[in-house]
Amino acid sequence: MKVGLLTRNENSWCSLQLRKSFRKRQVDVTCFGFEDLVARVQSDPAVSFRSLDLISELRAILVRPIGRGSLEQIIFRLNVLQRLLRSGLKVINPPAAIEKAADKYNTLALISEQGVNVPKTVVTENVKAAMDAFRRFGCDAVIKPVFGSRGIGAARISDSDIAERVFRTLKFNKQILYVQEYVEHGTSDIRAFVIGDKVVAAMRRVANSWKTNVSLGAKPVKITLPSDMEELAVRTAKAIGCEIAGVDLVDAGSEPTILEINSQPGWRGLQTITERSISDLIADHIIEYAGRK
Repeated sequence: MKVGLLTRNENSWCSLQLRKSFRKRQVDVTCFGFEDLVARVQSDPAVSFRSLDLISELRAILVRPIGRGSLEQIIFRLNVLQRLLRSGLKVINPPAAIEKAADKYNTLALISEQGVNVPKTVVTENVKAAMDAFRRFGCDAVIKPVFGSRGIGAARISDSDIAERVFRTLKFNKQILYVQEYVEHGTSDIRAFVIGDKVVAAMRRVANSWKTNVSLGAKPVKITLPSDMEELAVRTAKAIGCEIAGVDLVDAGSEPTILEINSQPGWRGLQTITERSISDLIADHIIEYAGRK
């Protein structure tokens, strides 16, 4: 079996772990980035990397972070993945899931429609509406970019003058105003790592501030999720269409609240507090997924 690993850096920690796990299973791995692909219409191969015909020679493609790009680049990348998927090639995660998870508004809308508890959120291009939401949230809100990860660009604001200045600046730069109630969680939250129909590992991320990203210095602490929270994490991933996902939630209050979902999660911090090899579990899932009709 031969699989493709779509990655910006084949020597990054996660990519190296995946390559080792696949090779232990006698699976040939080919690494490439989106910039390496050539797509064709009315000539063959339909999509190639150098001399490799992706559709005829690969059984599956695992998509690691799709990367930053212009709107044109992102649309093209997703369309290429859609073309590969239509051909019968297994793409994990599917491009529709990647697209949904990349948009924080769309993610929350979709999972809330499935009855999942999420923070109250207002998304608008109107400064007055954003300020009304800010006041309705008790003048304590989190402002986030609709597209973003690792906590970059997110800010907790509790001053009306600062909030209005931020909203007007974002509006001037033609950005969407994403205003979310601050859900009290101290300085920790939970990351559940979902593969298929189960949570394979989970950690509490403990930080020195309300931002709990490991990439920003939070410390991973091993936890065992209760069954209802495991079920919630899996249901959230399935609502977006993810086979592999990092689901972030807080367990303060009367019921758990889903904050975000990452369709291309890293696991370096998580691996430090779990005995199971996450890359092995991903490789096993990909191999099994590639064999499904």
